[in-house]
Amino acid sequence: MKRSATVALTALAPVSWGSTYFVATELLPPDRPLFTGVMRALPAGVLLTALARTLPKGRWWWRSAVLGTLNIGAFFPLLFLSAYRLPGGVAAVLGAVGPLFVIGLAALVLGERARLRTVLAAVVGAFGVSMVVLTAEAGLDLVGVVAGVVSSASMGAGTVMAKRWGRPEGVGALAVAGWQLTAGGLVIIPVAALAEGAPPVLDGRAFLGYGYMMLINTGIAYWLWFRGIGRLTATSVTLLSPLSPLTAAVIGWAALGQALTPVQLAGMAIAFGATVAGQLAAARPAGKAKPFSSTEQIDQNISMDLSDGRVRR
Repeated sequence: MKRSATVALTALAPVSWGSTYFVATELLPPDRPLFTGVMRALPAGVLLTALARTLPKGRWWWRSAVLGTLNIGAFFPLLFLSAYRLPGGVAAVLGAVGPLFVIGLAALVLGERARLRTVLAAVVGAFGVSMVVLTAEAGLDLVGVVAGVVSSASMGAGTVMAKRWGRPEGVGALAVAGWQLTAGGLVIIPVAALAEGAPPVLDGRAFLGYGYMMLINTGIAYWLWFRGIGRLTATSVTLLSPLSPLTAAVIGWAALGQALTPVQLAGMAIAFGATVAGQLAAARPAGKAKPFSSTEQIDQNISMDLSDGRVRR
Protein backbone atom coordinates (compact mmCIF):
# COMPACT_ATOMS: atom_id res chain seq x y z
CA MET A 1 0.00 0.00 0.00
CA LYS A 2 1.27 3.47 -0.90
CA ARG A 3 2.38 5.73 1.93
CA SER A 4 -0.30 8.31 1.12
CA ALA A 5 -3.03 5.70 1.52
CA THR A 6 -1.55 4.55 4.83
CA VAL A 7 -1.44 8.14 6.08
CA ALA A 8 -5.05 8.69 5.01
CA LEU A 9 -6.26 5.57 6.81
CA THR A 10 -4.28 6.42 9.94
CA ALA A 11 -5.72 9.94 9.90
CA LEU A 12 -9.20 8.45 10.32
CA ALA A 13 -8.26 7.64 13.94
CA PRO A 14 -7.84 11.24 15.19
CA VAL A 15 -10.78 12.31 13.01
CA SER A 16 -12.91 9.72 14.83
CA TRP A 17 -11.59 10.85 18.21
CA GLY A 18 -12.77 14.35 17.34
CA SER A 19 -16.35 13.12 17.65
CA THR A 20 -15.88 12.08 21.28
CA TYR A 21 -17.07 15.39 22.76
CA PHE A 22 -20.25 15.41 20.68
CA VAL A 23 -21.16 11.82 21.51
CA ALA A 24 -20.33 12.26 25.21
CA THR A 25 -22.43 15.40 25.61
CA GLU A 26 -25.37 14.34 23.46
CA LEU A 27 -25.75 10.63 24.22
CA LEU A 28 -23.85 9.54 27.33
CA PRO A 29 -24.54 9.95 31.07
CA PRO A 30 -23.00 13.19 32.42
CA ASP A 31 -19.99 13.31 34.73
CA ARG A 32 -18.93 9.69 34.22
CA PRO A 33 -15.74 10.07 32.15
CA LEU A 34 -13.88 7.14 33.70
CA PHE A 35 -16.80 4.78 33.25
CA THR A 36 -16.90 6.00 29.65
CA GLY A 37 -13.19 5.22 29.37
CA VAL A 38 -13.80 1.66 30.55
CA MET A 39 -16.73 1.24 28.15
CA ARG A 40 -14.62 2.54 25.29
CA ALA A 41 -11.54 0.43 25.92
CA LEU A 42 -12.39 -2.90 27.51
CA PRO A 43 -15.22 -4.20 25.26
CA ALA A 44 -13.35 -3.03 22.16
CA GLY A 45 -10.17 -4.74 23.35
CA VAL A 46 -11.93 -8.02 24.05
CA LEU A 47 -13.68 -7.86 20.66
CA LEU A 48 -10.48 -7.17 18.69
CA THR A 49 -8.61 -9.89 20.56
CA ALA A 50 -11.40 -12.35 19.83
CA LEU A 51 -11.38 -11.42 16.13
CA ALA A 52 -7.61 -11.85 15.96
CA ARG A 53 -7.80 -15.15 17.87
CA THR A 54 -4.34 -14.46 19.27
CA LEU A 55 -3.21 -13.92 22.85
CA PRO A 56 0.11 -12.44 23.94
CA LYS A 57 2.98 -14.82 24.52
CA GLY A 58 6.07 -14.48 26.67
CA ARG A 59 7.29 -10.92 27.08
CA TRP A 60 4.32 -9.59 25.16
CA TRP A 61 2.15 -9.99 28.25
CA TRP A 62 4.07 -7.30 30.13
CA ARG A 63 4.74 -5.25 26.99
CA SER A 64 1.01 -5.14 26.27
CA ALA A 65 0.38 -4.09 29.88
CA VAL A 66 2.94 -1.27 29.62
CA LEU A 67 1.68 -0.05 26.25
CA GLY A 68 -1.95 -0.38 27.32
CA THR A 69 -1.25 1.69 30.43
CA LEU A 70 0.59 4.41 28.52
CA ASN A 71 -1.83 4.66 25.59
CA ILE A 72 -5.11 3.96 27.42
CA GLY A 73 -4.98 3.24 31.15
CA ALA A 74 -3.07 6.36 32.20
CA PHE A 75 -3.91 8.52 29.19
CA PHE A 76 -7.71 8.42 29.56
CA PRO A 77 -7.94 9.33 33.30
CA LEU A 78 -5.31 12.09 32.99
CA LEU A 79 -7.02 13.47 29.90
CA PHE A 80 -10.38 13.53 31.66
CA LEU A 81 -8.86 15.14 34.77
CA SER A 82 -7.36 17.84 32.58
CA ALA A 83 -10.68 18.39 30.80
CA TYR A 84 -12.51 18.77 34.13
CA ARG A 85 -9.97 21.16 35.66
CA LEU A 86 -9.39 23.31 32.57
CA PRO A 87 -11.50 24.98 29.90
CA GLY A 88 -11.86 22.68 26.90
CA GLY A 89 -9.71 24.93 24.73
CA VAL A 90 -6.75 24.85 27.11
CA ALA A 91 -7.00 21.07 27.44
CA ALA A 92 -7.10 20.70 23.65
CA VAL A 93 -4.00 22.85 23.21
CA LEU A 94 -2.09 20.77 25.76
CA GLY A 95 -3.06 17.70 23.75
CA ALA A 96 -1.92 19.39 20.56
CA VAL A 97 1.64 19.70 21.87
CA GLY A 98 1.86 15.91 22.08
CA PRO A 99 3.71 15.65 18.75
CA LEU A 100 6.62 17.58 20.28
CA PHE A 101 6.99 14.87 22.94
CA VAL A 102 6.99 12.20 20.25
CA ILE A 103 9.54 14.02 18.09
CA GLY A 104 11.93 14.25 21.04
CA LEU A 105 11.38 10.68 22.25
CA ALA A 106 11.61 9.28 18.73
CA ALA A 107 14.98 10.95 18.30
CA LEU A 108 16.25 9.45 21.57
CA VAL A 109 14.69 5.99 21.41
CA LEU A 110 14.22 5.27 17.70
CA GLY A 111 16.98 7.31 16.16
CA GLU A 112 14.47 9.23 14.03
CA ARG A 113 15.99 12.49 12.91
CA ALA A 114 14.29 15.53 14.46
CA ARG A 115 14.12 17.69 11.35
CA LEU A 116 13.58 21.42 11.77
CA ARG A 117 10.66 21.36 9.32
CA THR A 118 8.98 18.63 11.35
CA VAL A 119 9.40 20.53 14.62
CA LEU A 120 8.05 23.69 12.99
CA ALA A 121 5.06 21.75 11.66
CA ALA A 122 4.27 20.51 15.18
CA VAL A 123 4.60 24.00 16.68
CA VAL A 124 2.53 25.65 13.94
CA GLY A 125 -0.08 22.93 14.23
CA ALA A 126 -0.44 23.54 17.98
CA PHE A 127 -0.65 27.28 17.33
CA GLY A 128 -3.41 26.75 14.77
CA VAL A 129 -5.34 24.57 17.22
CA SER A 130 -4.99 27.27 19.88
CA MET A 131 -6.58 29.78 17.48
CA VAL A 132 -9.55 27.44 17.07
CA VAL A 133 -10.21 26.44 20.68
CA LEU A 134 -8.82 29.10 23.03
CA THR A 135 -11.06 31.89 24.28
CA ALA A 136 -10.36 35.09 26.17
CA GLU A 137 -11.95 33.59 29.29
CA ALA A 138 -9.63 30.58 29.33
CA GLY A 139 -7.98 30.16 32.72
CA LEU A 140 -5.27 27.92 34.09
CA ASP A 141 -5.31 25.39 36.91
CA LEU A 142 -2.01 23.84 38.00
CA VAL A 143 -3.40 20.34 38.54
CA GLY A 144 -5.23 20.46 35.22
CA VAL A 145 -2.16 21.70 33.35
CA VAL A 146 0.06 19.01 34.87
CA ALA A 147 -2.52 16.33 34.06
CA GLY A 148 -2.80 17.57 30.48
CA VAL A 149 0.96 17.64 29.95
CA VAL A 150 1.46 14.20 31.52
CA SER A 151 -1.40 12.73 29.46
CA SER A 152 0.23 13.99 26.27
CA ALA A 153 3.59 12.64 27.41
CA SER A 154 2.00 9.27 28.26
CA MET A 155 0.40 8.90 24.84
CA GLY A 156 3.62 10.08 23.21
CA ALA A 157 5.69 7.53 25.10
CA GLY A 158 3.18 4.82 24.21
CA THR A 159 3.39 5.72 20.53
CA VAL A 160 7.19 5.65 20.53
CA MET A 161 7.46 2.40 22.50
CA ALA A 162 4.84 0.75 20.27
CA LYS A 163 7.07 1.63 17.32
CA ARG A 164 10.21 0.54 19.17
CA TRP A 165 8.89 -2.89 20.10
CA GLY A 166 7.04 -3.48 16.84
CA ARG A 167 4.83 -6.57 16.87
CA PRO A 168 5.47 -10.28 17.40
CA GLU A 169 6.25 -12.22 14.25
CA GLY A 170 3.05 -13.23 12.47
CA VAL A 171 0.84 -10.99 14.65
CA GLY A 172 -0.87 -7.95 13.17
CA ALA A 173 -2.16 -4.62 14.41
CA LEU A 174 -5.63 -6.03 15.12
CA ALA A 175 -4.34 -8.29 17.90
CA VAL A 176 -1.89 -5.72 19.29
CA ALA A 177 -4.62 -3.09 19.47
CA GLY A 178 -6.88 -5.59 21.23
CA TRP A 179 -4.23 -6.47 23.80
CA GLN A 180 -3.54 -2.83 24.63
CA LEU A 181 -7.19 -1.79 24.84
CA THR A 182 -7.96 -4.73 27.12
CA ALA A 183 -5.02 -3.96 29.40
CA GLY A 184 -5.85 -0.26 29.45
CA GLY A 185 -9.50 -0.88 30.24
CA LEU A 186 -8.56 -3.15 33.13
CA VAL A 187 -6.25 -0.45 34.52
CA ILE A 188 -9.08 2.12 34.49
CA ILE A 189 -11.67 -0.09 36.25
CA PRO A 190 -10.38 0.35 39.84
CA VAL A 191 -9.82 4.07 39.29
CA ALA A 192 -13.39 4.47 37.97
CA ALA A 193 -14.81 2.45 40.87
CA LEU A 194 -13.04 4.59 43.47
CA ALA A 195 -13.74 7.94 41.81
CA GLU A 196 -17.24 7.42 40.41
CA GLY A 197 -18.79 4.52 42.30
CA ALA A 198 -21.27 2.09 40.80
CA PRO A 199 -21.99 2.19 37.05
CA PRO A 200 -24.93 4.40 36.01
CA VAL A 201 -28.25 3.13 34.66
CA LEU A 202 -28.10 3.24 30.87
CA ASP A 203 -30.93 4.13 28.48
CA GLY A 204 -31.22 3.56 24.73
CA ARG A 205 -29.28 6.72 23.86
CA ALA A 206 -26.44 5.67 26.14
CA PHE A 207 -26.27 2.21 24.59
CA LEU A 208 -26.14 3.83 21.14
CA GLY A 209 -23.39 6.20 22.23
CA TYR A 210 -21.30 3.53 23.93
CA GLY A 211 -21.78 1.23 20.94
CA TYR A 212 -20.36 3.91 18.66
CA MET A 213 -17.54 4.63 21.11
CA MET A 214 -16.61 0.96 21.39
CA LEU A 215 -16.79 -0.03 17.72
CA ILE A 216 -15.88 3.09 15.72
CA ASN A 217 -14.30 5.61 18.05
CA THR A 218 -12.07 3.07 19.80
CA GLY A 219 -11.97 -0.38 18.20
CA ILE A 220 -11.52 0.61 14.57
CA ALA A 221 -9.76 3.90 15.37
CA TYR A 222 -7.07 2.36 17.57
CA TRP A 223 -6.59 -0.52 15.14
CA LEU A 224 -5.90 2.04 12.39
CA TRP A 225 -3.65 4.03 14.74
CA PHE A 226 -1.47 1.06 15.72
CA ARG A 227 -1.48 -0.14 12.12
CA GLY A 228 -0.13 3.26 11.12
CA ILE A 229 2.55 3.11 13.82
CA GLY A 230 3.73 -0.16 12.33
CA ARG A 231 4.02 1.25 8.79
CA LEU A 232 5.00 4.90 9.30
CA THR A 233 7.49 6.72 11.49
CA ALA A 234 6.31 7.60 14.99
CA THR A 235 6.70 11.28 14.13
CA SER A 236 4.56 10.99 11.01
CA VAL A 237 1.76 9.31 12.95
CA THR A 238 1.69 11.79 15.82
CA LEU A 239 1.65 14.80 13.48
CA LEU A 240 -1.88 13.73 12.54
CA SER A 241 -3.09 14.51 16.09
CA PRO A 242 -4.33 18.08 15.37
CA LEU A 243 -7.04 16.57 13.19
CA SER A 244 -8.89 15.58 16.39
CA PRO A 245 -9.65 19.08 17.77
CA LEU A 246 -10.26 20.34 14.24
CA THR A 247 -12.87 17.64 13.70
CA ALA A 248 -14.45 18.49 17.05
CA ALA A 249 -14.74 22.14 15.98
CA VAL A 250 -16.34 21.20 12.65
CA ILE A 251 -18.85 18.87 14.37
CA GLY A 252 -19.66 21.59 16.90
CA TRP A 253 -20.43 23.97 14.04
CA ALA A 254 -22.38 21.48 11.91
CA ALA A 255 -24.29 19.57 14.59
CA LEU A 256 -24.47 21.88 17.60
CA GLY A 257 -24.80 25.23 15.87
CA GLN A 258 -21.60 26.62 17.34
CA ALA A 259 -20.36 29.63 15.38
CA LEU A 260 -16.89 29.74 13.86
CA THR A 261 -15.19 33.14 13.86
CA PRO A 262 -12.75 34.28 11.17
CA VAL A 263 -9.90 33.72 13.64
CA GLN A 264 -11.04 30.14 14.22
CA LEU A 265 -11.34 29.50 10.49
CA ALA A 266 -7.83 30.87 9.99
CA GLY A 267 -6.59 28.64 12.81
CA MET A 268 -8.19 25.60 11.19
CA ALA A 269 -6.48 26.40 7.90
CA ILE A 270 -3.13 26.87 9.65
CA ALA A 271 -3.42 23.64 11.67
CA PHE A 272 -4.52 21.61 8.65
CA GLY A 273 -1.75 23.08 6.52
CA ALA A 274 0.79 22.26 9.24
CA THR A 275 -0.51 18.68 9.36
CA VAL A 276 -0.03 18.26 5.61
CA ALA A 277 3.38 19.94 5.73
CA GLY A 278 4.37 17.69 8.62
CA GLN A 279 3.58 14.58 6.60
CA LEU A 280 5.69 15.85 3.71
CA ALA A 281 8.56 16.65 6.08
CA ALA A 282 8.33 13.30 7.90
CA ALA A 283 8.26 11.27 4.69
CA ARG A 284 11.52 9.62 3.73
CA PRO A 285 12.55 6.90 1.30
CA ALA A 286 11.50 3.44 2.47
CA GLY A 287 14.98 2.03 1.98
CA LYS A 288 16.52 4.33 4.57
CA ALA A 289 14.48 3.21 7.56
CA LYS A 290 16.64 1.20 9.91
CA PRO A 291 14.74 -1.49 11.83
CA PHE A 292 15.64 -2.36 15.39
CA SER A 293 15.04 -6.08 15.09
CA SER A 294 14.50 -8.77 12.55
CA THR A 295 11.07 -9.37 14.05
CA GLU A 296 9.99 -5.84 13.27
CA GLN A 297 11.45 -6.05 9.78
CA ILE A 298 9.53 -9.23 9.03
CA ASP A 299 6.35 -7.82 10.54
CA GLN A 300 6.45 -4.75 8.36
CA ASN A 301 5.66 -6.99 5.40
CA ILE A 302 2.68 -8.69 7.02
CA SER A 303 -0.70 -7.45 5.82
CA MET A 304 -3.50 -7.55 8.36
CA ASP A 305 -6.12 -5.50 6.54
CA LEU A 306 -9.63 -6.48 7.54
CA SER A 307 -10.56 -6.26 3.88
CA ASP A 308 -8.39 -9.26 3.21
CA GLY A 309 -10.84 -11.39 5.17
CA ARG A 310 -8.09 -13.38 6.89
CA VAL A 311 -5.99 -13.17 10.00
CA ARG A 312 -2.56 -14.81 10.19
CA ARG A 313 -1.77 -16.25 13.60
